[in-house]
Amino acid sequence: MQRNRLIAAIADATVVVEAGWRSGSLNTAAHAAALGRPLGAVPGPITSTASAGCHRLLREYDARCITSAADVRELLGWEDGALLSIEEDRRTDRTTRVLDALSVRTERDLVHIARSSGLAPADVEAELGILALTGGVERGPRGWRRVASATR
Repeated sequence: MQRNRLIAAIADATVVVEAGWRSGSLNTAAHAAALGRPLGAVPGPITSTASAGCHRLLREYDARCITSAADVRELLGWEDGALLSIEEDRRTDRTTRVLDALSVRTERDLVHIARSSGLAPADVEAELGILALTGGVERGPRGWRRVASATR
């Protein structure tokens, strides 16, 4: 409970991805809503029990439906083109490892990126999400690839 309050308090926005009806993520989302933080939900199919919590957020908490990175930027209030730049001195070790495991030309799946970077798939997925928001990577039909401008 304390952790959920802390996460809600330090985050500029909360986005819940495919949460079940009684997911702990809903607790964090409720705290974020109580603090007046923007709230988003990425629901899955309406028939999936793993999506029930996100559908609940959309109904009961007036969460915004998130379908792309652009929706998250909008939720955060970022202007078009006001993407964060990936500066060398601001990169984390994990970010560098993930970027090094990617190619500009070839899409790579999550398992390959995790194996190449030496990170857990969940950590790679988190880094890819942040990099997608900043414009450093993009997802294609066969996996992830680095955006040419992020190769410096």
